[in-house]
Formats: sequence, structure tokens, C-alpha cells
Amino acid sequence: MADVLKKVPVREQDPQERAANFKEVCYGYNREEAMEEASRCIHCKNAKCIGGCPVNINIPDFIAQVKEGNIEAAYQIISESSALPAICGRVCPQESQCEGKCIRGVKGEPVSIGKLERFVADWAREQGIRPVPASEKNGHKVAVIGSGPAGLTCAGDLARMGYDVTIFEALHKAGGVLSYGIPEFRLPKDEVVAAEIENVKSLGVKIETNVIIGKSVTVDELMEDEGYEAVFIGSGAGLPMFMGIPGENANGVFSANEYLTRNNLMKAFREDYETPIAHGKKVAVVGGGNVAMDAARTALRLGAEVHIIYRRSEEELPARREEVHHAKEEGIIFNLLTNPTEILVDDNGWVKGIRCIRMELGEPDASGRRRPVPVEGSEFEMEVDTVIMSLGTSPNPLISSTTEGLDVNRKKCIVADEDNGQTSKEGVFAGGDAVTGAATVILAMGAGKAAAKGIHEYITGKNRKN
Repeated sequence: MADVLKKVPVREQDPQERAANFKEVCYGYNREEAMEEASRCIHCKNAKCIGGCPVNINIPDFIAQVKEGNIEAAYQIISESSALPAICGRVCPQESQCEGKCIRGVKGEPVSIGKLERFVADWAREQGIRPVPASEKNGHKVAVIGSGPAGLTCAGDLARMGYDVTIFEALHKAGGVLSYGIPEFRLPKDEVVAAEIENVKSLGVKIETNVIIGKSVTVDELMEDEGYEAVFIGSGAGLPMFMGIPGENANGVFSANEYLTRNNLMKAFREDYETPIAHGKKVAVVGGGNVAMDAARTALRLGAEVHIIYRRSEEELPARREEVHHAKEEGIIFNLLTNPTEILVDDNGWVKGIRCIRMELGEPDASGRRRPVPVEGSEFEMEVDTVIMSLGTSPNPLISSTTEGLDVNRKKCIVADEDNGQTSKEGVFAGGDAVTGAATVILAMGAGKAAAKGIHEYITGKNRKN
């Protein structure tokens, strides 16, 4: 009998092997492992894990079905709440959400909720099982801007309620950050992302790509000329931030956003694609979040020695523990309590190094983390040929600047009600990174879900008045 206080271990690709390929790192559970892990769940009456899930999946019920081997029933329970379970099972920060609230985790290790969700979703995909669409349409049209996690969730939920939903995507491929931001070794594109998008389309959602809202067509035109009764803006946050230090305009300096987009969406890591990408020999990635880990682990797979430069200590790294652990296993070097002050440039305008200063932690700042303070006289130089800036992103102002009456805050994020996504403009809702700035996939999904409910209440309320 397995130790109920410990998770069933999950199989992974060997670190030495995976550091040289783009195949998925984690293999996930097989049926026997999933059923064994599910048997660790104590099916609490007042299940705190549900409250820890931004899309409120009925976790104890789906796990109970896995325990009994009823995988299809488990999938239908998850599908009632989540449009993207195979993605969430892979990229959600479960340790700070559902698993962080798991009662089993008080004395032992929490139940591997994410790995069980992934198993169920993967099994359903392999069996060709899809979510159940609405039995009839309600005759109302809604437009969704952006096909990332917020847009896909909002569209999926509305389609289930019977709405006629069209998603407008600026790029040539649907998926938003799922397609361009998260690397193949964490989230396989054809096998997982494309299949989840097909599931959303199977609910009746239409997706139009290469449509730039604010340029091809405006929000006002969608509502006034094309008959959409409500619009959801889930356009993400694709505008990279930089430090503003000397040398940042040199050749060989990338934003993590551009670097990952070239690799993920434009397949630069594959030899049969002609997308140019800098194959640096020694790469510095500035930042400590999940995106920094993604960029660093991508550069490593392209053959570089990679250093992560982060101004705080390991304890404050915002990236998921699992990502940091995987990065270390693969041989990424962490230069912590270090901050760049200048990028050094050669006579031809290319990066040749980075000047940094050592930091120490002072008093906590507004975020509650101890503030990094420079150590006088501790400057040093590192020889690098590529620098990737991973300092976060903000929303592109194109939609907000072409939509009259839409309020934004000083960071150019759209102002929207957290409970229902309502913006300052009637009939226009928003959620995800376009509202919060860069955050997680699951929080964007939670916002898409809240907005779908808000749109439904808005349209039904308006029709009652008429």
C-alpha cells in the first residue's frame, strides 16, 4: 500500500536529455497512477480546494470519479467549469491555488490535483471525447477579442449558454499566450493547445484570425454595424517592458516576449523553419518569473550557457518552484542578488557583455518582499552575447485608444469590474492581462468566466426591459 501522505511521483524526461530537445518535460500519470493518486483525496465536505480554483472546478467530485476509474464522467465534471483542462493541468500554479488549500496537505503532501486534471483531459482527447454543446441557440451575438485563455473561456461559457460567439484574433494562429508565450516543452502546441481550441470550436464558437481590433475594425463598429450586443476584450498584455539602462538598444537584446514568440509561434527552434533567431553562446536572462524561466530554458535548448540575473534572493523568485527546480536540473546558472546597470556593446553595435551590481535585501516594500538595495563598489562585468529582458508586459493601447468611453488606468490597463468584467462603456466587458497586466493563465480564465456571466446578465436584463 502506498504512503497516503505522499504524492504518487510523476515521471519526467531525464534532465540531460531534455536540455537538448523541445519535447515535453513531464510525462504525466497513467491510469493506474491517477487512480492511486485519486484515492488519497479525502473528499472533504467543505472542500477548500474548490475556492482555491479561479474557475471553481468541483475538484472532489471529479477526483472521486477518477478513483473509481470513471474517467469520462470526471472529464464532464471538469468541462462544466473549465474550457482548457489539459492546459491548466500543465501550467496552473496549483501549489498556490487548489493544492495550496488541500486539507491532505496539512499533515502530508497535497493531492496532485493538477496532474489528475491533466490525465483526465489527455485521456478524453485520446478517446475523442468533447464537451457537450448547448442544445439550442438563444439568438444573441457576442464578440470576443483575443483567443488567449480569457477569450477562449469567455467564448466557451457563452456558447454553452446558447450565444452565437465569434472570437477575433490579431495573429495568424489562435491561442494567444498559449501559442506564442509558453514553450513547447511545457505545453505542446499541436497535441494540446490546438486540441483544446478545437474543443471550444466544437461548442459552436467561430474564430477569425488576422483581425486587428482598432485597425481592421473598431469595437464601436462591431456593436453598431455588425450587430454584436456585447463585446469582451481579452487582448492580453503583449507590450514588453525594459529597464531603461545604457546599451539596451544593442543588437542581441530581446524582450522575452519576442524571443519566445519567434520560437513558439514561428517555430524558430525547428531546423525546417526559416525564422531567424539569435543562437547566443552565452545568454543573460534578466528577471525571475515564469517567463524568465521559459526564455532561459529555451536559450539553453538552442545551445547556450544561460545565466538568470535576478535582483532578489531565491526565496523571492516569483516563478513556480517546479520551474526553478527544472531550470536548475537542466544546468541554468542563477546569479541572484544581482542587478544589471549597463549592457556593454562592441564597435559593431552587438552585445559583448553586461555590467551588474550586487544587491542586498533591505526593508519590505509595498509588495511585502524585502527591497533590494545596491551594494556600493560591488560592480562587475559578465561576458555575454545575448540579453533577454523578462521584466513583465503591459497591454497594447491600440484597443483602448480607438474605443470611445473606455477608461484605462495609468498603466494603460482597461478598468473593469472584477465580479462581472463590466467596463466604463455599456455592453463592453474586459478581463485577463488586458485588465490586470501580465498574470497567470488560470486568473485570465477566471476573469473570462466572470465576464461570460456578466454578459449573460447584461443581455438578459436588457431584453427584460425591452
